[in-house]
Amino acid sequence: MNTRRQFITTVAGAAAVSSKASGAEEPKPEIRYSMNPKPPKIGPHTGTLDVFVQQLKPRGERPLSFLKDEHGDLATWKAKARAKMLELFHYTPEKCEPQAEVISRKDCGDYIREEICFNTTPVFRVPGTVLIPKGLTKPAPAVVLLHSHGAYYMWGRERELEGDDVHPTLIEMRESYGKKAIGTEMVRRGYVVISIDMFFWGERRMVLEDDPLEWKERPAGISSESVVKFNQRSNASEQLMGRTLLSAGVTWAGILAWDDLRTVDYLVTRPEVDPQRLGCVGHSVGGLRTAYLAALDDRIKAAVVCGWMCSFPNQLAKHIRSTIGHTKIIPGIYRLMDHPDIASIAMPTPLMVINGIQDFLFEPDGVRAAHEKLAKCYAKAGAPDHFKGIIEERPHEFNAERQADAWAWFDKWL
Repeated sequence: MNTRRQFITTVAGAAAVSSKASGAEEPKPEIRYSMNPKPPKIGPHTGTLDVFVQQLKPRGERPLSFLKDEHGDLATWKAKARAKMLELFHYTPEKCEPQAEVISRKDCGDYIREEICFNTTPVFRVPGTVLIPKGLTKPAPAVVLLHSHGAYYMWGRERELEGDDVHPTLIEMRESYGKKAIGTEMVRRGYVVISIDMFFWGERRMVLEDDPLEWKERPAGISSESVVKFNQRSNASEQLMGRTLLSAGVTWAGILAWDDLRTVDYLVTRPEVDPQRLGCVGHSVGGLRTAYLAALDDRIKAAVVCGWMCSFPNQLAKHIRSTIGHTKIIPGIYRLMDHPDIASIAMPTPLMVINGIQDFLFEPDGVRAAHEKLAKCYAKAGAPDHFKGIIEERPHEFNAERQADAWAWFDKWL
């Protein structure tokens, strides 16, 4: 998740590597990836300046919250809120044809896996994977699968998908997914699945001219230690990339959101896909991307946000450092809408939100407040049964039990 510096933590902390040599064998680093960071340290992260920050944060209901009395008509409010969100992205890329290309196609037994590439803008040609159930006799429901941050940059969408030569560090990351490749779980339930690499991740990672060849080529045999070092470098470079994009006049959040919107544009061109039955799902920053995509695109008919929902003012004292980075900042929007208000733009699209109280990325009262606000918004919109919130004593994970809830949600609405 963006600034999810702890997503890839080791036993010692952020991404340390310990290795032991035995005899003539190569040292084997013991990596322990965890999507759940340590609890925040005592005291505000901004120290003595927090007293001023707390006075600056918005108070009361935001002007563009649907819960404000002046917002009575859902369609009118949605149009206004959505337009403001798009405006504050400071990024409106020119639309273009996807010019999609199938790079490879593989029979995986009960489904087909395609590696693809398509344009989301005239600037970006984006790599992705499409999973297609075998035996389709008519267009099927489809899901946009949005990968997480994890402070893990060497690969992107692969953490959600089965494949050949999956790197050991990716397998360790799946501990937070109940050891499952969730894209594969979904295609076996009959859904067409698409997943792309986020900007700065996977095939779109930042590679420098003097980087080691293995960082440039990602060979199957690259050591876990080397992967960790690349991820550490990339994590430290997020601030640089964020400042660079802002200096170019655009937001990182806008790039992510528009790539995901254009992914839907491509998805509906697929003959295997029923364009009236589209969903999206993601964990961690994938959950944030899911909230944005459902809010911005009415073609999404069901969504599941896992591990990324909170009232932002609650985050300011101790939950910015490891949670909210440049990939999540939409300048100025939080004086107009809180994060659950943004998610509620999706209404009446069925929305499931999953959080764990042991997830130290988020302040617990802020999590509860966000769920309560979403429930109130859906009730005011006349669709209370279209929102389901799950809060439990869990860390930052999308475990097998919650996946079962998510797939049941999609089965119900798609």
